[in-house]
Amino acid sequence: MVQRQLPNPAELLELMKFKKPELDGRKRRLDAALTIDDLRTIAKRRTPKAAFDYTDGAAEGELSLTRARQAFQDVEFHPGILRPAPSVDTSVEILGGPSALPFGIAPTGFTRLMQTEGEVAGAGAAAAAGIPFTLSTLGTTSIEGVKAANPGGRNWFQLYVMRDREISYELTRRAAAAGFDTLQFTVDTPVAGARLRDKRNGFSIPPQLTLGTIINAIPRPWWWYDFLTTPKLEFASLSTTGGTVGELLDAAMDPTISYDDLAVIRDIWPGKIVIKGVQNVEDSLRLRDEGVDGIVLSNHGGRQLDRAPIPFHLLPTVRRAVGDDFTVMIDTGIMNGADIVAAVALGADFTLIGRAYLYGLMAGGRQGVDRTIAILRSEIERTMRLLGVSSLAELEPGHVTQLTRLVPVSRAATEAVVG
Repeated sequence: MVQRQLPNPAELLELMKFKKPELDGRKRRLDAALTIDDLRTIAKRRTPKAAFDYTDGAAEGELSLTRARQAFQDVEFHPGILRPAPSVDTSVEILGGPSALPFGIAPTGFTRLMQTEGEVAGAGAAAAAGIPFTLSTLGTTSIEGVKAANPGGRNWFQLYVMRDREISYELTRRAAAAGFDTLQFTVDTPVAGARLRDKRNGFSIPPQLTLGTIINAIPRPWWWYDFLTTPKLEFASLSTTGGTVGELLDAAMDPTISYDDLAVIRDIWPGKIVIKGVQNVEDSLRLRDEGVDGIVLSNHGGRQLDRAPIPFHLLPTVRRAVGDDFTVMIDTGIMNGADIVAAVALGADFTLIGRAYLYGLMAGGRQGVDRTIAILRSEIERTMRLLGVSSLAELEPGHVTQLTRLVPVSRAATEAVVG
């Protein structure tokens, strides 16, 4: 029999520690977010549908994005035991400079439409974390504005080659003059992808008010207050606005972009240059042989060609082909620090986060971006400790198995079935 007694108030007080209430609503909701998915949930609640769907959505059936995220989920880790890792070093050298973490912030367009602090919040958070920030050609803060927000950190610039080449050349010169150290020459957007959520929402720049827009905005007055009481949206490369996102992209992009354009930009740009949007081994090898500083394996977050290759699946093959001395980065589908660890183990020198950053921005402005980085940092450090590694350099392919879900059908097998 268990001996029973009356509760001792002093002992109860030791067991029951009341948490001090957090009066700051923004801090309270961000502290409650434990994952990037949590930040996404908050972002969806606080952002009008058209703006949220522009961030969250992808092209056509959104298969490329779904598959990219699933590929990271289909990872099996292989930890080592009795390998103490009481502290871990998450820093890397990338493209001639340091980063405190193995990821940077990817270029995103129309960012201040998601939340009014936009690129300034992203650049400031990147500076505080010691990681690179990338400004998009279609960003809503100027090159000089990003430099002011991140004066001592690493700023990168993402370049689209436009129909009017002089616009692209001038942007390149401005970024160089502002001290940006790396150019991401983007090659996967000759035309705009079919982003059906945007078409269904009537999404345009600036936002067009419809009855549906107004009804959706009623429970989100804070977003409209921010949008209407801050400086108008300005684009780094477009002199006029209006129309759907696809129409804007079609006006800016040029399907005739070629290696000749790359040669011109290389002559203008004094810093490191990487090619963003590479999706096969052959192009990776040619770009290496052309002497660029690196590549980003990317299908543009699934926002261009739906059913495009999954960058994470492509990574090991590309790494083997180009060798260890060529910089290979990866984006698309990253939602967890473990995704980043898996990518590094399989050969990525660096990774870029886009939607994860924007979910944080929509959830809480600059503080939300800080929270995104903190969540990913914690997940990276914990995963490394559980694997038994103390530095990113210790990660190797043996730590990861990519589980098979999508298996290519060989031509021989197809012919046998048809026969």
